[in-house]
Amino acid sequence: LFSLTLMYYCLILFFNISLIVIIVLDENLHEPMYIFLSSFCINAVYGTTGFYPKFLSDLLLSSQTISFEGCLLQAFIMYSFACCDLSILAVMAFDRYLAICRPLHYHSFMTKRRLSQLVCFSWLTPLCIFSINAVQTSRLKLCSINIQRVLCLNWLIVKLACPEADIFSKNITAYAIAVIYVSHGFFIIWTYMHLIKTCVRSREDRSKFMQTCVPHLISLIVFLVVMFFDPAYKQFGSMDLSRSLQNFIAIEFLLIPPVMNPLI
Repeated sequence: LFSLTLMYYCLILFFNISLIVIIVLDENLHEPMYIFLSSFCINAVYGTTGFYPKFLSDLLLSSQTISFEGCLLQAFIMYSFACCDLSILAVMAFDRYLAICRPLHYHSFMTKRRLSQLVCFSWLTPLCIFSINAVQTSRLKLCSINIQRVLCLNWLIVKLACPEADIFSKNITAYAIAVIYVSHGFFIIWTYMHLIKTCVRSREDRSKFMQTCVPHLISLIVFLVVMFFDPAYKQFGSMDLSRSLQNFIAIEFLLIPPVMNPLI
């Protein structure tokens, strides 16, 4: 299992770093769509590095332990990685909307400054939100020390908190995060409604849609499926599944998108 995991992690690094290097070296690819794509790949390297090295060390050790600070850091990386993916997908959808639905305004709007602002937005929004979340979680008093998963997530740490712990402010933060990222989802739906409406009219626009939007749409669908599979299982699934299978379901978002996206 250690050998397979190490090989898979190296595969993730190879695919994503190769794509980043190709985009950096080829000046023809210094366009917004490819800059967002390289940002997508950087995020995949960031997120998987927050999990795989620790998991690999756990496979070699007889006891699997992590410090409270280390657990908070891993939870922060997991959440910011997942939400950064959604932010980048939203920004990429906006870029495709401008390119296909507003082609005459595209170059005047998508300047280098605007491009850097959109990249910063896709990264800084989740990093800032989950920094606040991590600080709030760090103040909780814990009455238990066992996490029944192979990785740390914020809701698992909160479950360890003493019953009298004040988690009201954490609930407010959770609702704010939900509102922000649900709005990302609605924005993507809105852009695709306009894209499809525009592409129906023109063969050239349909060709653009097939070349650039379909891969983006596949990445989005893969992301949504793996992100909602674990919550759906927790809500409706059978608790009779083996611990290994439950752990596999929990880390699907670290297994499938980091390899699928650069291939797509």
